[in-house]
Amino acid sequence: MLIAADVMTTKVVSVTLQTPIRDIAKLMCTKRISGVPVIDQEKRGLGIVSEGDLIRHAKVIGEQRRSAWLATFTNANALAHDYIKTHGRIARDVMTAGVITVAPTLSLAEIAKLLAQRRIKRVPVVEGGKLVGMVTRGDLLWVLTMDNAAKPASVDDGAIREQLFAELETQRWAHLLNKNIVVRNGVVDLSGFVESEDERHAWHVAVESVPGVQRLEDHTRTRPLFRLG
Repeated sequence: MLIAADVMTTKVVSVTLQTPIRDIAKLMCTKRISGVPVIDQEKRGLGIVSEGDLIRHAKVIGEQRRSAWLATFTNANALAHDYIKTHGRIARDVMTAGVITVAPTLSLAEIAKLLAQRRIKRVPVVEGGKLVGMVTRGDLLWVLTMDNAAKPASVDDGAIREQLFAELETQRWAHLLNKNIVVRNGVVDLSGFVESEDERHAWHVAVESVPGVQRLEDHTRTRPLFRLG
């Protein structure tokens, strides 16, 4: 099982609280990155400045005037916070604080879920309170390049069948009672009925993802629709 430490970038480009936003923008353009962590002298993570934080700035989008009616019903503290974000000069002003972090030992599966659920592109890796790396969506994509190489060339037929059933028994779409599965010399012979083309496609994905499978022989049929009268 791969963990954060296996794929994280350790040479993390970072800035301090006092780094001017102009320098941050130049850094992100030069390095072709979409966000930089903000750290203190002890390398403790304080926040992140992302593309999203910078494109809200008044120098980018211009002055955004609220209507007098809307401003009347907006909390003064919220207006002040918004002004800091859109007119700030340094990282401290525009950064997103309270950033989610992960440990070097967290699995990539959990990190992928976290990025998807939080709708974020990167997560700092922290150990002992200090920033030690960064995992981005791009780092997770790297795992896909390892997929085929990680599969063993030959696996016992019984082990293939066992792993396939372990996966499918958790899937409500699989309809195992309508299927007959035979595994011989790494070839999976599948017969029975499927409810739809999507189910058939899902079966192909599930079978072909099992280590050791050489080929899938699909003899399934789409269940006919019965009409009354």
